[in-house]
Order: sequence, then structure tokens, then C-alpha cells
Amino acid sequence: MTRASSRTAAPAELFAGATLIVTRPAALSAALKRRIVAQGGAALSLPGIGLRATPEPVTARAALRKARLADMVIFISPIAVRCAFTLLPTLRFARTTRIFAMGAGTARALARRGLRGVIWPAARQDSEGLLALPELARLRGRRVALIGAPGGRDVLPGTLRARGATLQSIHVYQRSVPRLTRRHFDALALAVQPLLTLLSSAEALDNLRAQLSAPLFAKLAAGDAIVSSLRLAQAARRAGFARTHIAASAGVVDMLGAASRALAQHRL
Repeated sequence: MTRASSRTAAPAELFAGATLIVTRPAALSAALKRRIVAQGGAALSLPGIGLRATPEPVTARAALRKARLADMVIFISPIAVRCAFTLLPTLRFARTTRIFAMGAGTARALARRGLRGVIWPAARQDSEGLLALPELARLRGRRVALIGAPGGRDVLPGTLRARGATLQSIHVYQRSVPRLTRRHFDALALAVQPLLTLLSSAEALDNLRAQLSAPLFAKLAAGDAIVSSLRLAQAARRAGFARTHIAASAGVVDMLGAASRALAQHRL
């Protein structure tokens, strides 16, 4: 990680003069963009992932009802929480069911739904961090429901099965390739440096590389990548980003904290 400057900017001017690229799905980026603007920055939406409702809601609801008696339930993201409770607003779990979240944001989303005692990894909020929890070390004979979307990395489901879990994967939404338009391309072409790209998904990074022209992606990579994990930092460097900064988590506060430290270096 990089060090923060000793200069402390007032909140209203924290990101003054910088453009922060928001790669979260458009449906999930409004609060983050408002915070960037409130702190003086320009927020440019460049979604790397699209989100769609599951095409099989009846199947998903039946799976959620079955999951209420699982030994363990894992929610992979805040959107998984939102979609699960949209499909089944009365969703609750047995007293003996242990509920896990990928990170703090997902845990907060569950708390807003009235679920208490959620377990989540504080140190590293990704699949590897979740799998390092002692509660998930021995799973032989345990019924585990994994609530999220199809696709993505196989690290989490593959390891859960390898540890002996009887795994039920419940797909409550779908990820898709985003539909970028001329509006997105023109906004990036005109964006003011320094550029700080907020990345919490390798899939989003891959989609942006595929959809942006070589000159536009080169402009993006010439700026700084604010990433949510070491694995993603390595992916960003392979994609051409020379400067990467690792946030403590994919949460808004941690990502913007890392962005402010990165911007401080430009102001030295």
C-alpha cells in the first residue's frame, strides 16, 4: 500500500480537481457518486458489470425456502441480499443456521433486513478471506447454501465442496456485460486528470478492456487503480495500470480512503 500525505484536505475539497471512475453496476453506484461529488471530485460512471434479475424466479424462491434449514448460508454481495429478499420478502433462517457475508457491506445489508450475528472476514473481504474463517474449516456433512449469481471465480464453491460441504448454489440475479454507449466513451475522453479508477471486480476490469478502444483504455491505465484486493492489484498491473493502491475492502469508505491517499501523492 502507499502512504498518505501529511496534508489533510477538508471533506468538501478532498477530491477537488480529480476524476474518480466508478466501475460498479449503474444500479449500485448512486450513493458512491454522490459521496465523491460531495467531496469535490468528478464522478464518472463506467460500469464494468451489468445486473439482471434471475430468469428463473420460481426456481430461486423454492431454493431460498429450502435454504432456511441449511446449516450455513453465505451471501456473496449486497446485491445478493437485495435480490434474495426481493424474491422472498419473508426469508428467515432456522436458529441453528449460521449466516456468513463476504464482507462488511454485505453484513450491513443483512443487518438492515433484521438478521443478526452475521459472520464475515474483517481482515480480507473476498473469497480467500471468507474461507480462512475457522467456522468454515471443517464442513463434512454440513449443508451450505451459497446465495449469489452464476459465473465468477470457482474458488469459493470449489473449496466448500472440497471441504466436504453439501453445496446448494442459489442464483438470485445474473451478471452481464454492460452496455457502454457513446456517452460513456465521450465522458472518458474528456475526463480531467488525475484519473482514479475504483475497481472491486476482475470481471469488470476484463469487460472494460474488451469494450473500450485501445486509446481510451490506455488513458484509464495511465491513471491510478484503486483496488479491493492484492489479487485485483495484480490483475490491474497485468492490464497496464502502473500505479495500484489496495483498499482495506470493497466498501465505499475503504475505497475512497485509498483513493484519497493515492490523490495525496499527486499533490506532493
